[in-house]
Amino acid sequence: MSRFLRFSYRNADLPPFSCKIGRRGRVLDLPLIAWLTLIWVLLWSTFNLANIITGVIVAAAVCLAFPLPPVDLGLRLHPWGIIRLAGYLLYDMYTSGVKVTRQIFTGLPHQAAVMGVPLRCRSDLMLAAVAVAVSNVPGGSVIEVRRATATVFVHVLDADRPEELEAARRQVWRLEELTVRAFGTPDEIARVAEPPPPPQLAAGRPAP
Repeated sequence: MSRFLRFSYRNADLPPFSCKIGRRGRVLDLPLIAWLTLIWVLLWSTFNLANIITGVIVAAAVCLAFPLPPVDLGLRLHPWGIIRLAGYLLYDMYTSGVKVTRQIFTGLPHQAAVMGVPLRCRSDLMLAAVAVAVSNVPGGSVIEVRRATATVFVHVLDADRPEELEAARRQVWRLEELTVRAFGTPDEIARVAEPPPPPQLAAGRPAP
């Protein structure tokens, strides 16, 4: 059975979340099989074991009859990294929310800024994931991602002092490291293990 059906977690040559039928057979994308099976069950409007099994068979037959070229999106799932990222995001959202609420009710003026932060990751998927993670934290939002230089431009609410800008940079780099360690490839993880870019490349400017 293992020679006839091989899964990606046992074979590094296969794309992630896929399986190969036969020694020289077709490669099936398991998330696509699951999605087509779900569509099949929804079409029949009945969720039972027979419909699920039939849906898997029909989905596999469609994928075998009309194969798509294998595409590696560069996504990996690291359970411990995902737990660390989720815990950090929850803590950061809480502390940042308290800080923003305090600023609103105290009524003290604060200087906002748009700050460019160069990242160490290079893949489009990781750049997008880091941008989403940074935007989820209150008090900062990504307004632009420059793919050519792997730079995110972040709007920071509290930028009265240089120390606050530096803390915001470190927060972005920390989120980048945790995101890549949760979903990145070994090459991307090796990149974020290196020191961040020099601070002078990420100088902030006042927001209009």
